[in-house]
Amino acid sequence: MKFGVIGYGYWGPNVVRNLVSLEESEVFAIAEMSPHARNRAQRAYPGMTVTADSADVMSSPDIDAVAIVTPVWTHYELAKAALENGKHVFVEKPFTSNSAQGEELINLAQRKNLKIMVDHTFLFTGAVKKISELLDEGTLGKLYYYDSTRVNLGLFQHDINVLWDLAPHDLSIMDYLIRSSPEAIVATGQKHLNGYEDVAFITLYFPDKVIAHINVNWLSPVKVRTTLIGGEKRMLVWNDLEADEKVKVYDKGVNITSREGVYDLLVSYRSGDMWAPQLEQVEALRQEMSYFVDCISSGQDPFNDGCAGLRVVKMLEAASESLKEKGSLVYL
Repeated sequence: MKFGVIGYGYWGPNVVRNLVSLEESEVFAIAEMSPHARNRAQRAYPGMTVTADSADVMSSPDIDAVAIVTPVWTHYELAKAALENGKHVFVEKPFTSNSAQGEELINLAQRKNLKIMVDHTFLFTGAVKKISELLDEGTLGKLYYYDSTRVNLGLFQHDINVLWDLAPHDLSIMDYLIRSSPEAIVATGQKHLNGYEDVAFITLYFPDKVIAHINVNWLSPVKVRTTLIGGEKRMLVWNDLEADEKVKVYDKGVNITSREGVYDLLVSYRSGDMWAPQLEQVEALRQEMSYFVDCISSGQDPFNDGCAGLRVVKMLEAASESLKEKGSLVYL
């Protein structure tokens, strides 16, 4: 499977490295506007075509699929050009700048019988795979909440706010794990430095009393990547910065039994063992790229396809609308 990669900035080199390392794929060309980044690419891969013009990649008859690793405002035009030229598309998150663009790309791909995959890398980590497995097995019981903190100092973006930069990670993970659509969203935040919100809080209301909360922040003195997932039977902590025991399951909970009379509720707290399940040690991006090649070869739709990307964009749009109104409830 021959790939063209557009964008060799922050994430592009990782995409190229993984595609080059797979037996079933090869990188035919890299397109990058920055002369400095082009030089880096050429030094790293001396025999590869490196160009300043993405049209060279789009029009090449030798290329089967295009990986778009560029800012979100460029995704729609580049993905549309790739699809119109008969290429399968792998696109960085978030999928598009708005849902209308996402819907158009999905329809175009369907008409052309081409695959779209959105780079929701975390879905391929050992941690998220294990959490999904625990939820499927009923280890946590009925789901109560998903609570995530994703904060650090920087990297400030100059075209999108912190919500569009960091929240897609959690929204894609949540969409994958909770497996039902939120009914309403509330978002609050504030701009301090460059005209874009650098601190934001999102609350999502799901059916069956499931609630999710996401805290994203570019102005934190420390880097935190922690998710709490609470269920009726057990609770879970996922600390992505832990070297070894990233996921810990706690046999803790609350039991309430009712007797005769309104005020006679008996609350008992359950505190059992904690265990850290063994996680698959993999490079998530390598697995994701391999899965994309498999999906193209077999004709199956990836679970992180354009529709999954579109669901995240719709949540981001609703959160942005709520943010403008200082936390009004927006129904989806």
